[in-house]
Amino acid sequence: MRVVIAGAGSVGRSIARELIGHEHEVTLIDKNAAAMRVSQVPEAEWVLADACELPALEAAEMAQADVVVGATGDDKVNLVFSLLARTEFGVPRTVARVNNPKNEWMFDQSWGVDVAVSTPRIMTAMVEEAVAVGDLVRIFSFHQSGADILELTLPADSRLAGTRVGQVAWPVDVTLATIVRDGRPLAPSVDDTLEAGDELLLVAGAEADTDALQRLLVPKG
Repeated sequence: MRVVIAGAGSVGRSIARELIGHEHEVTLIDKNAAAMRVSQVPEAEWVLADACELPALEAAEMAQADVVVGATGDDKVNLVFSLLARTEFGVPRTVARVNNPKNEWMFDQSWGVDVAVSTPRIMTAMVEEAVAVGDLVRIFSFHQSGADILELTLPADSRLAGTRVGQVAWPVDVTLATIVRDGRPLAPSVDDTLEAGDELLLVAGAEADTDALQRLLVPKG
C-alpha cells in the first residue's frame, strides 16, 4: 500500500515509521525545512513543499496513493489536503487529524475526509473506558459509513453474564466484534460465554439503537 502523509512533525513521522514497519510505502510532505529530519525515517520518500498546492502533490505522485493522511498541526491544511486528494487525484481513502475539537464538524465527506481522528475525543473515550463499568463508551466513529465502535465492560449484575454469545438477541445493526478477557482479545464464537468483567467491543451501524443495546447489556434496576 502506498501512503502519502502531509506533515512531517512528530505525529507524521510516527505514523510513517509504523506504516513502514508494516511494509507500506510512505511519502512525507512538509513545507517547513526544519521538519525534514530524513535520518529519523530514512525509508520514506521526503518532499519539501506545501501540501495544499497541486504541483507539490503531483511531485509526490498523489495519484498513485492508496491512502493519504493529513497529519499537520493545522486543521485548515489537513482539510484542504484531504479535499485535493479526493477531488483532484481520486485517492480512495483519506484520514485527517483534528487538532481543535471545535472544527470536528467539518471533517466529513464534504471535505473529502473518510476518517477523522480527534486526539481529545480519543483521550476522553479512553478516560471513560478506564473508569466506566456498565456504560457504553463510543471509542471511534467512521465518517463514511456512520458506524461506531463501542466499548462496554460487563458488570457482575448484567443478565447476560453466563450467557452464550449465540443466545444473545443483539439489536439490529449491532455486532459483537471482540471480547477482551484478562488482557487477551478473543474472537467470539456462538459457543463462547460472556463473563462479568469482559470488555466487549461492538460495531454499531448508523441506524443502530444504542439505547436498546445499553438496556440489553445492563438493564436498569
